[in-house]
Amino acid sequence: MTYNNNYSKEDILRIAKAENVRFIRLQFTDLMGSIKNVEIPLSQLEKALDNKMMFDGSSIEGYVRIEESDMYLYPDLDTWVIFPWVTESKVARLICDIYMPDGTPFAGDPRAILKNALKQAEEMGYTAMNVGPEPEFFLFKTDDKGNPTTELNDQGGYFDLAPMDLGENCRRDIVLTLEEMGFEIEASHHEVAPGQHEIDFKYADAIKAADQIQTFKLVVKTVARQHGLHATFMPKPLFGMNGSGMHCHQSLFKGDTNAFYDESDKLGLSTVARQYMAGVLRHARSFAAITNPTVNSYKRLVPGYEAPCYVAWSASNRSPMIRIPASRGLSTRVEVRNPDPAANPYLALAVMLAAGLDGIKNKMQLPPPTDRNIYVMTEEEREAEGIPSLPLNLKQALDELLRDDVVCDTLGEHALAHFYELKEIEWDMYRTQVHQWERDQYLSLY
Repeated sequence: MTYNNNYSKEDILRIAKAENVRFIRLQFTDLMGSIKNVEIPLSQLEKALDNKMMFDGSSIEGYVRIEESDMYLYPDLDTWVIFPWVTESKVARLICDIYMPDGTPFAGDPRAILKNALKQAEEMGYTAMNVGPEPEFFLFKTDDKGNPTTELNDQGGYFDLAPMDLGENCRRDIVLTLEEMGFEIEASHHEVAPGQHEIDFKYADAIKAADQIQTFKLVVKTVARQHGLHATFMPKPLFGMNGSGMHCHQSLFKGDTNAFYDESDKLGLSTVARQYMAGVLRHARSFAAITNPTVNSYKRLVPGYEAPCYVAWSASNRSPMIRIPASRGLSTRVEVRNPDPAANPYLALAVMLAAGLDGIKNKMQLPPPTDRNIYVMTEEEREAEGIPSLPLNLKQALDELLRDDVVCDTLGEHALAHFYELKEIEWDMYRTQVHQWERDQYLSLY
């Protein structure tokens, strides 16, 4: 999705009329990462472009109380796009920032939280945080009522082609739809697990990257449904198979210069890159509740399924949490591998950036790289090398979150309180539920 269009209000009104757009979705993201929208007819578009479109914030998860419910949608004009899959009564989309009636940004808007983190980077002299996300997903068959099943639509493996990869046609249509919407697709392939797929798109600055992730999820689910399939970004839908990650490649720029590159360093990494990584590692256990926000997330972060569960880094080894891809120069970047696609991308990028900036501010020392396979190391060996584990479950992650002032301050009081409360409820529901595994284990035994 290229945001180089620099649309004006007049441009959008003209295009909407010329393209016979009938409805516009004013889109935003709630605290849990779900896409929400207010749909308006074309007659209300001018009002929306003047930032006068109001909605009830009390009905949105993690927003405001009923007695302070009026909120305003401020469209980002450069996010204007017409959905290519609607042929009759065309529908367009604008991504919005959320504002209070007094004209101030809403403190609980995830997009605003990321913008605040980027302001901190700017104050430190960094003009951009570039992000290349890799959200993976599964395709499942649906039943005769259109409800998702857990039956996979193929038995393909990594980079397989048809006939093993029966999701190939669906994936190709997803790519074509994304390209029509302005995405620059770099690769598309079957992932390791049967039914699992990955489509990589070109990096962008952090706000655009988060917008892209949300648009990507919407397109994948929509096109999959057209193929009679259900696409899910659930981190670990099936026991015994790889889960879905959302690796985030990231770098900081000063103008046209990549602040992470230093040609005189043997790994090509600058001091800034090393300090940034040190900060990410230091805060990793604390921001896990944001980057891995569901009970199910921690079923993915277990040894043996290519998902990182240990807080370490390497220039080549894929078992640690941070890996350094081989490209150098402008492409020098760090790949943080623990986030999953259930994460709210705005919040996930905000806390990772804040962690990295804290490392730079405090000149944190990066520990030595871990070039051994961490999965085969004993607990004693990991302790001796100072390699902690990521939290084992959502409850541990929530406890770690509250102990970290940097991560808490990045989220802000409003978002932190609402996020924590909602996730505490989720954990308690899971903790008190009786699962099929327990019945299988204990019903006959006791």
